[in-house]
Amino acid sequence: METPTVLLSTAAPIPAAGGATAAWLHAAARCAGDPSPMLAALRNTPGPPPVPGTGATLSLWELLASVAALDLTAARTLEPHLDAAAILDQAGIAWVPGTTWGVFAAEGPGLKLEAGAEDDDGTWRLRGDKPWCSLAGSLDHALITAAVPGGRRAFTVDLRQSGVVPAPSTWASHGLANVPSGPIRLDDVAARPVGGTDWYLRRDGFAWGGLAVAACWFGGAVGLYRTLIQSATRREPDQLALAWLGEADRLLASGAALLADAAHQVDAGRVGWGVAHRVRGHIASLCGRMLSLTGQSLGPGPLTFDADHARRVADLTVYVRQHHAARDDASLGRLLLEDSTAGQGTGVRPW
Repeated sequence: METPTVLLSTAAPIPAAGGATAAWLHAAARCAGDPSPMLAALRNTPGPPPVPGTGATLSLWELLASVAALDLTAARTLEPHLDAAAILDQAGIAWVPGTTWGVFAAEGPGLKLEAGAEDDDGTWRLRGDKPWCSLAGSLDHALITAAVPGGRRAFTVDLRQSGVVPAPSTWASHGLANVPSGPIRLDDVAARPVGGTDWYLRRDGFAWGGLAVAACWFGGAVGLYRTLIQSATRREPDQLALAWLGEADRLLASGAALLADAAHQVDAGRVGWGVAHRVRGHIASLCGRMLSLTGQSLGPGPLTFDADHARRVADLTVYVRQHHAARDDASLGRLLLEDSTAGQGTGVRPW
């Protein structure tokens, strides 16, 4: 079965067939809002997953966008798995084939996870509650951040331990409905450290992971575009339909160009949060506009009778809210001001 792919640049298309790429694309085409096909494909993948910053970041983000254009639940399952692989690679920790992974690093009011003192064999113990743990009840392992003296530290955790207890799902949204993302309780759970205190937050790869999420948002917008253009080919489009289609194309072209440029900068070791905030903010705005103009162009019909389109709209609406909107723009503004004041030409402001 052939699956359509998303190209961010004509210079480096993703592999067309064979290996993990084809298997993950085929799994995404079967998901229909259910993460099970992607989880099975990940467990059946031999060898370590691809990671960013090794010369093929563009191909990796094209893969994520391609998966997301097919099914955002599939992308929401694949992206943290690949993020975990990247974090372990950056820490020099070997990958365990045949496993599925998540990354649980969010914080929330009233919830705290603490890491206890290290045992003689290098094992730590985690105790407390962690919010926003997507698919915790379906995954094998996760990389989890916990409080330690002086900051936070990342740990690998086998989620199949008896002390890991996902909270009953209270997910009310129709978006990403089968990706439960509630809290988990960890009661004296064994964990192994990944990097030192605050290494997880300070590494360059933290920003790279944020850009990989933006590639998934972009893929969701491409899925909307595909529905838009299919609608335009079924009947003679009027002037407004043509205008909406043209606007969608130029929005996606600008987003693809930004992601492609950022991918090349990642491989050159030149990407920090300045670039990440700029690209993520643009892609998030692009997604918001794509949701709006497809709604205006297509009307209520696809939202009420086309299950794939209705699910994509709901999924993307929830997924893109990982962007913190004006707060992330404020962080970018702070970096710009620091760059201008220091006069060091750090690359945050290229003009």
